[in-house]
Amino acid sequence: MSLESCVDVLVIGAGPAGLMCSNALAMAGANVRVIDQRPARVVAGQADGIQPRTIEVLQSYGLAERLIDQGNQMHMCAFYNPGRNGGIERTGRAPDVTAPTARFPFEITLHQGAIEAIFLDSMNLHGVKVERPVAPCAISISDDADDLSSLSSYPVKVALERLDMVDEQIRTETVRAKFVVGADGAHSWVRKAVGISMEGEQTDYIWGVVDMIPDTNFPDIRNRTAIHSENGSCMIIPREGDKVRLYIQLSDRDVIDPLTGRVDKNRMTAEKLLEVAKKTLHPFWIRNAQEVEWWTIYIIGQRVASSYSVKERVFIAGDACHTHSPKAGQGMNASMNDTHNLAWKIVQVLRGWASPSLLKTYELERRKYAQDLISFDKEFSHLFSGKSRTAENQDGISHEQFLVAFQTFGEFTSGIGVHYSPSAIVEVKHQKCAQSLTIGQRMLPQVFVRAADMRPIEIQDMLPADTRFKVLLFVGHLADRRITELNLLAEELSKCSTFLHKYGADGTISSVFDIITITSGMKEDIEYLNVPKLFRPHWSRVLLDDTDVTGSKGGHGYERFGINPDEVTFVIIRPDGYVGMVAPSTALEDIDRYFGSFFIPRKQEN
Repeated sequence: MSLESCVDVLVIGAGPAGLMCSNALAMAGANVRVIDQRPARVVAGQADGIQPRTIEVLQSYGLAERLIDQGNQMHMCAFYNPGRNGGIERTGRAPDVTAPTARFPFEITLHQGAIEAIFLDSMNLHGVKVERPVAPCAISISDDADDLSSLSSYPVKVALERLDMVDEQIRTETVRAKFVVGADGAHSWVRKAVGISMEGEQTDYIWGVVDMIPDTNFPDIRNRTAIHSENGSCMIIPREGDKVRLYIQLSDRDVIDPLTGRVDKNRMTAEKLLEVAKKTLHPFWIRNAQEVEWWTIYIIGQRVASSYSVKERVFIAGDACHTHSPKAGQGMNASMNDTHNLAWKIVQVLRGWASPSLLKTYELERRKYAQDLISFDKEFSHLFSGKSRTAENQDGISHEQFLVAFQTFGEFTSGIGVHYSPSAIVEVKHQKCAQSLTIGQRMLPQVFVRAADMRPIEIQDMLPADTRFKVLLFVGHLADRRITELNLLAEELSKCSTFLHKYGADGTISSVFDIITITSGMKEDIEYLNVPKLFRPHWSRVLLDDTDVTGSKGGHGYERFGINPDEVTFVIIRPDGYVGMVAPSTALEDIDRYFGSFFIPRKQEN
């Protein structure tokens, strides 16, 4: 007996990418189901590092506080290289996060199961639970052009199988979906089923990973540590509580089966991994204070999917579309940011507010990022896995080389430097109006004070991932002439033909846009009620670029962003927190054109 059902979005895979997607869709009110073939969620091991940009993203969903509370923070990185006496010695320390604009200047380490639990609890509040153990066994996509173009159709058909059902119970189900998101890992069933290939190569670098509570005299055991030794390389990642993760470079003889030439995990044990680590850390000693919690071995593969979607109805995300080494801490971060990028676009299309062409920007933006990630990973893996420079090996990698690369790549590894190329949702024409606020990058953090009560407010906290575009209006000083100018601008933007009124279900501005006005001046004499009502929909929506009452927070926002307070400037922030466009108030037609390139005007009632 087989069931049949319909759903707006079926998410296949409940790892970080699938849960980020499912939670975002659930919070936006979409009809979503998420399945996973594993009988239970991850409880140990797997990915564990959260980069500064990803913390900002989780903050935009209201989920960062628990992460920060439970996780370990990595503020410093130590570097060790071969010493003169045959062992290793420390050659330097540097901040772990080098991106100067990071709001959270640290990485957080917490095991994947705890991170997934944060999403699961949030989804539960919105009535969505992971269905386990359920696996897809067939998928088909309609070839009918009308089906594919209609938002009322369900052109993707997926056969599901419940893996825990005995024969006489209902075991299979046919789900018809408007969209399917395959977030089912590096060996993605979805990717293979729809015929998407992976492009790239496998490296010769073999690594082991072990999670443990160590007993050691190594002085940097609670710092992220990069070790190059004559016995190979090692990366130390401090974790929550007293746990530590070791990434340990292995030689072919440790794990390669000489008969097959393939990696054989049975040739390695946790104890053997620790023996390799002990040699690498000499003259320091390390032993496990308790039983090893989790371990594995892997060969670094560096591949990107040839496509991220089929007919803009089936998408793949996360490890399903890019694989790379874990030591730079990108995997889970890249995966979650894939679906953070995708979810709001699916919601806008599901609502009928945006053209399906918006969905093409997912592959445009995230595949380019993955290609950049692989390029970075190749260089970083070579530097990390290569032989160290010693008196006998002058061609090896020096500490200076590694440190320069570590700091150069800081913007990229932190996620802060992600820069989306010009497209329908990235319009760079008026970049000069905010020279230091790069269009296509995430909105910079900056503290302003709320004009009504002088409370310091971080601007990123006013940009939640709620599917709305944020319209930031930098109006400068509220002198009489500027107030007159703003009243005229408000009158112009009150017309039904302007972008504020053309989109959404009922023409309610706040369903599509959140307007925030940012003034310059001094807290002692600001009169925020002089801002026209259109530009202050709520008392909390007027900010002031000044310090708080202690003089320690805020100020210099206009200067930092490169915005002239003598002009009126629009900054459009996408629902995912990235700057979509900047424009002067004299270029309203360009803002209209920007939204008109992907939004669908609401049908006017007679």
